[in-house]
Amino acid sequence: MSRKGHIAKRKILPDPKFHDKLISKFVNKVMLRGKKSTAESIVYGSFDIIQGKLNDDPLKLFKQALENIK
Repeated sequence: MSRKGHIAKRKILPDPKFHDKLISKFVNKVMLRGKKSTAESIVYGSFDIIQGKLNDDPLKLFKQALENIK
């Protein structure tokens, strides 16, 4: 039986560009082998494409997509 203390969960910090915790969680899910900068560039790049083609807020569309799959 382990006698070590309980490890507290880390709080998810919001992402630096949009200041949103959901995007930070999504970046962490996209991340492979600890390559967070690559995952951020993929997510932010896709948001830039959404911004350019649809001329709409990518954060709003991302949250709407999450609501659609719930």
